[in-house]
Amino acid sequence: MVNVLKLKKVEESVVTVDDLAKAIKHSVSNGAMHDEEARAIAQHVMNFFGYSERIIDNMLEPEDRDAFYILEDSGLLTTEREETTLYDGREWRIHYWLFKKEKIFEMAEEQRKKEAEEDDESRIYEELPDDVWFSREEL
Repeated sequence: MVNVLKLKKVEESVVTVDDLAKAIKHSVSNGAMHDEEARAIAQHVMNFFGYSERIIDNMLEPEDRDAFYILEDSGLLTTEREETTLYDGREWRIHYWLFKKEKIFEMAEEQRKKEAEEDDESRIYEELPDDVWFSREEL
């Protein structure tokens, strides 16, 4: 029952630029990518999707499609296709790109945790008493 509720919550959730940027940073470069670069990629991708959860492939330029393939390899996007019969009897295939929302949210949360741990590690210097910093002057 918990999994059904979790899936329903994911389905109802909206992918934000911040979620996608954190997921990209975590998945594509294992966190080595700069925040600005991950955010730029996320904004670029989100510009195609807008408020939709899937887009048609033929609206992409080859460079954009390459980026989408990278995100697909990272597990953040997936594809699907639909076949329809035209009036003259020919089959027509339409290819779509879709967010893998559960994976995006999962990777975004992992990146947030990683960043929080890094922040905690750097705070060790803030927690040191002032007399520690002055001890070298006295020497």
